[in-house]
Amino acid sequence: MRTPLVAGNWKMNLDRRAGVDLAAAVRSHLEGLEGVEGAIYPPFVYIEEVARACAGTALAVGGQDICDQEVGAFTGEVSGAMLRDVGATTVLVGHSERRHVYGETDEKCALKVRRALASGLKVCLCIGETLEQRDAGQTEKVCSTQLHGSLNGLSTEDMGQITIAYEPVWAIGTGQTASPDQAGAAHAYVRGVLSGLFNQAVADATRILYGGSVKPSNAADLLSVPDIDGALVGGAALTADNFLPILDAATEVRVR
Repeated sequence: MRTPLVAGNWKMNLDRRAGVDLAAAVRSHLEGLEGVEGAIYPPFVYIEEVARACAGTALAVGGQDICDQEVGAFTGEVSGAMLRDVGATTVLVGHSERRHVYGETDEKCALKVRRALASGLKVCLCIGETLEQRDAGQTEKVCSTQLHGSLNGLSTEDMGQITIAYEPVWAIGTGQTASPDQAGAAHAYVRGVLSGLFNQAVADATRILYGGSVKPSNAADLLSVPDIDGALVGGAALTADNFLPILDAATEVRVR
């Protein structure tokens, strides 16, 4: 059985003190739960202090992005080795804001995924369609294209270090949320694509998270869908009052 993962992407929010305090609250709460894993993705400049606050616990700390190059004259970039050096164990790749605000392609994402794995980092790969694409009936096509492009060149062994996050772009930061039926259909389709790309064992073992306006009021309904293995949380991950109940929901759903 896949262990649910609830991950919080802080994006460009919080300061040092607030970040460390939030990490401590999540760490402490997670220690009292069974059957769920947690991860947080602070801004680069806070990773080391947040990772220090979470050292020796089950709460993973990761980077929100990674350079596709190992080292060199790449001003403003952060390498996988640097992330590891400050305590990160995982990294987001292909978040919708990287794809749609900064124009990152599937090919660029594939380079970043391979660089992350070579650096010893786990990867949470984000995929998902825009509202225009959903309205045009292109959800499955978009997800398939992004998976094929971003996972290009990976082996079945590599997939043991990969988590997929399905994020309908139209539901990120908008207050809109995919219904459990909509999210479940997309997740089931993604799992089918993984089976075709690799094999059924890989598809069955890979965690697929839902991301898009997840909050305490809808977490249980979303996480109860069979193919949804957790959540990638944005705005609700910025306070303990909102994030901790989502961790609880993941635990409660799995013990029903």
